[in-house]
Amino acid sequence: MSLRAERAGGVTYGWSGAGWPGMSARRREGAAGWRASGLGRPFSRSPQSLLVGGFAALILLGALLLLLPVSQVGGRVGPLDALFTSTSAVCVTGLVVADTAEDFTVFGQVVILILIQAGGLGVMTFAALLFRVLGRRLSLSTQAALHDSFFQRDLASDFGVVFRRILAMVAGLEAAGALIIFLSLLRTETVGRAAYSAVFHSVSAFCNAGFSIYSKNLVEVRDNPVMLATIMLLIVAGGLGHVVLRELWERLGRQVGGWRRGPRRLKSGVADGLSYHARVVLLLTTVLVVGGTVFIVLFGLTGDEPTVGGRVWHALFQSVTARTAGFNSVNIAALPVATLVLLSALMFVGGSPAGCAGGVKTTSLAVYFAQLRALLGRNSEPRLLGRSISSDTIQRAGRVFVLAATWNLLGIILLSATEAGPLGVNLEHLVFEQMSAFGTVGLSADLTPRLSVFGKLWIIATMFVGRLGPLTLATWVASGRAPRVRHPEGRLMIG
Repeated sequence: MSLRAERAGGVTYGWSGAGWPGMSARRREGAAGWRASGLGRPFSRSPQSLLVGGFAALILLGALLLLLPVSQVGGRVGPLDALFTSTSAVCVTGLVVADTAEDFTVFGQVVILILIQAGGLGVMTFAALLFRVLGRRLSLSTQAALHDSFFQRDLASDFGVVFRRILAMVAGLEAAGALIIFLSLLRTETVGRAAYSAVFHSVSAFCNAGFSIYSKNLVEVRDNPVMLATIMLLIVAGGLGHVVLRELWERLGRQVGGWRRGPRRLKSGVADGLSYHARVVLLLTTVLVVGGTVFIVLFGLTGDEPTVGGRVWHALFQSVTARTAGFNSVNIAALPVATLVLLSALMFVGGSPAGCAGGVKTTSLAVYFAQLRALLGRNSEPRLLGRSISSDTIQRAGRVFVLAATWNLLGIILLSATEAGPLGVNLEHLVFEQMSAFGTVGLSADLTPRLSVFGKLWIIATMFVGRLGPLTLATWVASGRAPRVRHPEGRLMIG
């Protein structure tokens, strides 16, 4: 509860650690017990509570808007499907149980687009923007939530300047992407349709949502290399994280400024001057994109790519989108089992922190392998790119992996019990669906629309967990005081 109190006429009003004036001894004791138990913590104004509550509120609002007759065609979308679509949009996933192009009107599609933009940047970001417009100050808890979910920097930095620069950068990138896509569509579509499609797909791509106004996603425009290339670049930009993207943006500005001034130029390569976090993110992103492309080519695609160049091109596109975006230029249901398993692994990793991506994140994977190499080798401490990794970072990465693995294993078991028999689907398709929801990717082997009521509810919960992060939700639920009693240690044989 807030510790703020106001004094008027010598009387103190408000809540304090011991209660309020005139509170009975029994009530004081009960309140102290409630606080000590930690049961009230998930519903306090902690950063995790603000994030969870903000996303949940936006999802419910979006579902109500999508249920309006003006949002859908012929009343085809029921309450559960509206909730599913709203969750998928806010969590920038892209899994759909209703055809975005056929079942929703233009108004409904615009609602989905706004939900994607809000979910991509983060609900707390738009709350901060609203406070700025109204001229109100942000509370410390709101600023803490923003920095945890968006900036990942300490509160001493100039929040207002950083916030405005990131919003301007995002708007500029989405506008540039929309312009390029618009020009590439003019040869096949009308001006109005091309402009609408360009804006929708640019926002959806940068926010890593994977929603499309084409019934077959991007399979219908797979012969438009300019559009696919632009979407890939937007996906990578959105998946890097706003902190890394801002560093690259500022470095580009310094490069251009140095060229204009003439004699002053940067001496080193691209990575020079970037933060340690940015260098790790860029390295892992490159390795996953290139490695995923190579293995997809080796494992095979759908067989509709007659040339080697075509196979490499679509393998690259799917390697990029499988990390978190969910666009597809090939029929996912027709992919070989090995390719589906590989894509599932990429979806589990996801993108990078402080961005639009889901999954366990690239940095967690880097820390995990650094720790594994230290355990198997002679190094006493985990090292990555010439620097040691703190024990706190290692513990956080380990918790993320354990929680993610536990949630997905539970999901695979539940979906196998409720969906495999009635739908007659293979296990690899269920694993693919679960990983797609957790990584907020949106790829599907034509399974999502056929899910049972329980299956849809589970996928909704998985998308929510994947967007916020399992560690954030676990911290929110289990927050409370640390136990004061230590138990005696027990000895176990391991390995």
